Amino acid sequence: MKLRVVVNLKPGVLDPQGRAVQKALTGLGFAGVSDVRIGKVVELDVADDTDDAAIDEMCRKLLANTVIENYRVERA
Repeated sequence: MKLRVVVNLKPGVLDPQGRAVQKALTGLGFAGVSDVRIGKVVELDVADDTDDAAIDEMCRKLLANTVIENYRVERA
């Protein structure tokens, strides 16, 4: 089974990388970009019988820092 885990910073958490991209876009002449948030996508190929609890545990223990990040799992 193919999974995609999308990880983003929680609202209110500062995103210095996003801020740098926003400034770069403005510097390149792209007006109207008011905010940029950077996240990550992790693609996994797991056994078909992998249960939701195991997938959630993978995310909480390694793929996302749940103190500052949210994540969602998408099944392909």
